[in-house]
Amino acid sequence: MIRPQLAEFMRRMDPNSVAIIPSAREATRSNDTQYRFRQDSDFLYLTGFEEPEAIAVIAPAREQKYTLFVRPRDPEREIWDGRRAGVEGAKSEYAADEALPVVEFDEKLQEILDGAEKLYYRLGVNPDLDDTIIRQIARMRALNRKPIHPPQTIVDPATIVHEMRVLKSPKEIELMQKAADIAAEAHVEAMKAARPGMKEYEIEALIEQIFRRLGAAAPAYTSIIGAGSNATILHYINNDGELKDGDLLLIDAGAEYKGYASDITRTFPINGRYTKAQREIYDLVLEAQMACVEMVRPGTTHDQLKSYSIEVLTKGMVRLGLLKGDPAELIKEKKYEQFYMHGLGHMLGIDVHDVGRYYYAKESRALEPGVVMTVEPGLYINPNTKDIPEQYLGIGVRIEDDVLCTSSGPRVLTNKVPKKAEEIEKLMAR
Repeated sequence: MIRPQLAEFMRRMDPNSVAIIPSAREATRSNDTQYRFRQDSDFLYLTGFEEPEAIAVIAPAREQKYTLFVRPRDPEREIWDGRRAGVEGAKSEYAADEALPVVEFDEKLQEILDGAEKLYYRLGVNPDLDDTIIRQIARMRALNRKPIHPPQTIVDPATIVHEMRVLKSPKEIELMQKAADIAAEAHVEAMKAARPGMKEYEIEALIEQIFRRLGAAAPAYTSIIGAGSNATILHYINNDGELKDGDLLLIDAGAEYKGYASDITRTFPINGRYTKAQREIYDLVLEAQMACVEMVRPGTTHDQLKSYSIEVLTKGMVRLGLLKGDPAELIKEKKYEQFYMHGLGHMLGIDVHDVGRYYYAKESRALEPGVVMTVEPGLYINPNTKDIPEQYLGIGVRIEDDVLCTSSGPRVLTNKVPKKAEEIEKLMAR
């Protein structure tokens, strides 16, 4: 039986249409070595097939509704590169109605396109395949005196697939909970292990070892391990600094499990105790984060979430002396962006920054049951900032959870990692 996602995609396609969805290609790391392969997210979502050099052809009105073009079995190459499903496995394991060697795709292309009024294909991702398809359509148009009918319209399949991916099924939520649990355990162990004198990469190695030990394929993105003022760099990935007594450590790390991502950030004291200044910044970020988590309910828009986080943080920054003036005017003038310059969060799924529209025209999208998003406010006080209380210089704090919107309110998938300061200090007590 085909995957439910593929069946739904077919249902949403125009009746007399065909979709061509290519897999990801292997990427060269250097010379003749490749990066570890990761499948194209849309292709994985629709087919579950995890090999490169594959093409799915989907035609809901035809007898063979789902065809996979794949690499054939090759005992010699499989000794070097690993097992392949082959055309037999594409049918028996992945429920394709028909499967063919991928080298036959070009010669079958006219047959695939002929008679379809609409082609679903994403231009601009695979230039070689773009060229093959466009040339074939042009050749078919030139044969207008023969009973050959190329598609009249090319539509990005993302208009269907990406909106499908916004709302997670119960099975997807189960996988995302597992990804969250794996990352949560790694964050807890990092809190326990951190000591002054360690290097950031030692913490990174610990986290990613736990990811793999617990079954994750890899980190869902490059881990951010920022000690001291490195935490004020939003996407700091050097991870080669030293953990110093009295500093904070910001860890932004998530696991990828069976194709689905988690994304957690915690900020904690390297020596196990927050200073007064660190605690003031931390508690302010936590106040905003927890308030926004509670707002993850059906009908709340992404813009409403961001606006409320700005309001809480701006009022708090005035209270602490980071900003001066009337909070409403400071918000109007976007003065908060000196210390809070990113969005509140993003949708999460197969991609860590998952797909789907955030706006319809100029209207912010409202949350619905089944949406999973991050909630991650932060404050980042560059050590060179002028005219603010000195005790806050170099402090960077972000707190991030993965939150499922349900009809009864928010469900925090990442609640196994402590985030209240007292809970963190208790966990880290030497």
